[in-house]
Amino acid sequence: MSTEPEPATEDTTHAVDTGPETPGTAETAGAASDERSGEPTEGGGEAAAQVAEGGAEAAAQVSEVEAELAAQRIERERIERRKAEKQGPIDAGGKLSGSAADLLAAVRAVESGERPAATVFGAPEPARRPAPEPVRPPRPVPAEHSTAPAGPVGPAPEAVQGVRRVLAEGGAPEGLAPQTAALLGEGAQDALRADPWLLLRVAGVRPEQADGFARALLGAECGPDDERRGRAVTVWLLEQAALAGHTALELPRLTATLAQRGVPDPDAAVQSTLAEGEALAFQDALEETGARREGEPDGEGEEGEERPVRVLIGLERYALAEESLADGLARLVNSAPKQDGSAADWEQAAASAQGSAAELIRAVAGHGLVLHTGGEASLAEPAALLRAAHALGLRAWAAAPGPLGRDRFAALLGAAPAEPSSSGPKASPAVTVTGLLTGAEGPGRDADGALDLDLLVVVDAPQLDVEAGALLAESLPDGARLVLAGDPAVLWSVGPGRVFADLLAARVCPQIASRRPDPGPLGELVSGIGIGELSQVEAPGKEVVIVPVRDAGEAVHRTVQLVADSVPRAIGVPAEETQVITPGHGGAAGTRVLNAALKERLNPGPGRFGGFDAGDRVVHTPASGRVLPGRVVTADAEGLHLSCAGETVIVPRDRVEGSVRHGWALTAHQALGGRWPAAVVVLPGDAVQALSRPWIYTAFGRAARHLSVVHGVEQALPRAVAEIPAKPRTTRLPRLLAPQIPTTD
Repeated sequence: MSTEPEPATEDTTHAVDTGPETPGTAETAGAASDERSGEPTEGGGEAAAQVAEGGAEAAAQVSEVEAELAAQRIERERIERRKAEKQGPIDAGGKLSGSAADLLAAVRAVESGERPAATVFGAPEPARRPAPEPVRPPRPVPAEHSTAPAGPVGPAPEAVQGVRRVLAEGGAPEGLAPQTAALLGEGAQDALRADPWLLLRVAGVRPEQADGFARALLGAECGPDDERRGRAVTVWLLEQAALAGHTALELPRLTATLAQRGVPDPDAAVQSTLAEGEALAFQDALEETGARREGEPDGEGEEGEERPVRVLIGLERYALAEESLADGLARLVNSAPKQDGSAADWEQAAASAQGSAAELIRAVAGHGLVLHTGGEASLAEPAALLRAAHALGLRAWAAAPGPLGRDRFAALLGAAPAEPSSSGPKASPAVTVTGLLTGAEGPGRDADGALDLDLLVVVDAPQLDVEAGALLAESLPDGARLVLAGDPAVLWSVGPGRVFADLLAARVCPQIASRRPDPGPLGELVSGIGIGELSQVEAPGKEVVIVPVRDAGEAVHRTVQLVADSVPRAIGVPAEETQVITPGHGGAAGTRVLNAALKERLNPGPGRFGGFDAGDRVVHTPASGRVLPGRVVTADAEGLHLSCAGETVIVPRDRVEGSVRHGWALTAHQALGGRWPAAVVVLPGDAVQALSRPWIYTAFGRAARHLSVVHGVEQALPRAVAEIPAKPRTTRLPRLLAPQIPTTD
């Protein structure tokens, strides 16, 4: 079984080792030919390529893939603008000069015990430029209603055929041709022949596979010291780190792992990668800790002593997104919010609320950025804020990273979820982040291209990665208010970064901690897990049931029995309202095996539509990290017809295998944002390495009325709760914010 959950159907979030020694040493599993579009697989992969290649399906309005691609285009345009502002590029293939070379030399000097060059650590950090005013994109115009599926987004057939020939010549699976052609763009065939290691950029391809491909094409010219190989492996490791949540890697960890991957000169590989513009180097000053060394005279270490720094290497895409996020948040914090309503009106609204909801309203009245933390019950407080804002005449909206969270918050507001492209006073104020940014949902944009709103409340904020966060922050108009609300104990985002946790640690804005506890035995159990305690709770109404099992086979049998018989009979929750959650997709009790067993019991059929039948419960992944639960309606020549979050989606036939899976059983990351009347959490013996406090907290917290735990990990469960916190992520957001925003008390 995979060792960590991933929302897009394969649990490889931590394919890169995040331990203190070296990153990226974990082997990926599965062949590249087994890739599923739009989701990272057990073989690892490149999220950006999967989004670009993800394909499109029909919808009455802007399709999911079109929306995702539109957001990605905006991001790429912004990155190009920022690149143009930087200094000119270093000549390709040349030796580094200036700060990049100095950074590498400085790290080598520190490791050898020598004094680093003063030009690196002695010079003060240049002042950060203020963020340029973003070019606001116009609101996308929704497509006319049509039942025809959108044409798949991909390269020309002749380009794919050319790449297919090169792959066949090198002994690589020809099925990789569409992905490779889409990823490498125009001239993909010639580019791949000139640099066979470019194949490593395709999701799921491992270094040893790319090496074999290169040997077949280059023959005697191929060697481990090839500069092209060093660059490719460097970029691959940074991509694997991004899958594990890092926005950058410390240089010593990167070079150590390059050496483990058979790169003879890791320093040269990093230099070449930087010179080609495929990665960026940064230096971050470190806080000095510890007492002065014994015998050190007073005053030494003050004047003339070099400040300690860490040198980071990161992919440009995530590095610039993190910088843009910091700039956008600083703009919100440092500018006065728009005066909507008098101080007396805001105070009256706060006085009519209770407890920490009143504190939240008061904080939002005077600040552009506010953080709100708490469990499931605390969502009532952002809902109270939204109602108060509407009463004051503000254009206030709530957004969630996915449709599960959107629908959950809309139900709390007593409103139906927003229809695509709906706006105006009668529209639901609850939308998805992607729908808000693309204009498919929500208020749209004003004449300047900014979101046409005064207040935005983002629920399930821990799911925001740096790219989504940057797009949101840049899209907010001057004077707008932003509230990020969420439970800091749940799993972090699939994409790189830990935006919500970093902001909490940075303390750059008001933080309102809800005092509203989650009720009942389930609330008591989950709250205890959040502080590292797995305690036995009284459950007179069978709110919590533990089902011990000896092996994976018994775990699958008992899970089916619980969903189909025991829970409906004893608890009164039907099978369609019960969600199974397990740590991974593979293994003897992963989602694949569990879904097959559950389908056989709950909706047996021949799987005539690419393995699916009408009525099957599914999850659709239109792009990496996007999970849409739904059901199969029918299938025809156009494709597989699904009902997802109240909308009809047609998945073209050639996209079904890569983007649709059965959904009776999910991973915890896939289930994030949702709550079900009953949840069955399956913990087979081979899942021990996957368990952590955030995973258990997230999985157990998906149950609203009843939780069954199919327990086969013995003492590993309480040990994980007590001793295994979230894996650390290397990010730069707090240090980027520090010089721009004063710290609050």
